Amino acid sequence: MMPLPVRSLRALVLAFLLTLGTGLPSRAGGKPGDFDYYVLSLSWSPTYCRSAGRNADPLQCNASRPHRFIVHGLWPQYERGWPDFCRSKTRDPDRHTVSGILDIMPSRSLARHQWRKHGTCSGLSPEDYFDLTRQAFEKVRIPAAFNTIDRAGKIAPDAVEKAFRLANPGLHDAAMAVTCTSGRLKEVQICLNKDLSFRSCRAVDRSGCRSNRLTVDPPLRK
Repeated sequence: MMPLPVRSLRALVLAFLLTLGTGLPSRAGGKPGDFDYYVLSLSWSPTYCRSAGRNADPLQCNASRPHRFIVHGLWPQYERGWPDFCRSKTRDPDRHTVSGILDIMPSRSLARHQWRKHGTCSGLSPEDYFDLTRQAFEKVRIPAAFNTIDRAGKIAPDAVEKAFRLANPGLHDAAMAVTCTSGRLKEVQICLNKDLSFRSCRAVDRSGCRSNRLTVDPPLRK
């Protein structure tokens, strides 16, 4: 059998990559309020602070009481894909509204970005969106072990999921994902119905970290 010319081989590879791309979630804008469920993304703050270094938000990384899990965002989702940057007639959040969320989302720029990218798709006002974000955060009980970590350690992603499952009756493995970056714990993403009850989300679950072990860094001390 004659080998394919290089040009033909490249065409085949490109065609294959394009077929893979058709399965990726859409990031196109959507209609506010028209979505299926939420993802509450909880970010392990020490990982962000270490990776961002001098560029880290001082409100998050130089706090007198170091942050552990914080809210990255509350994201409207479709069963397949998600909306973002929706065209909304609601105004941007004012300073008072942003200040009200800083204890669990300790970055003004992050809060404003989350509103523009995700909150505009919720169909809610900024005040109601951040109120719902707080309700979602307060619904999830953080496993006690993560509130007392004071030195770096290793853990399997499945063990992180198990800890959250045991701390939250009704939450199961197919309703969350643990994500990582450079071998370190990055986020725990939890799927919620619009009434904030736990629900399965296979697409999110499949996106979890594939590493066997993760490093969990302790909070930085001033």
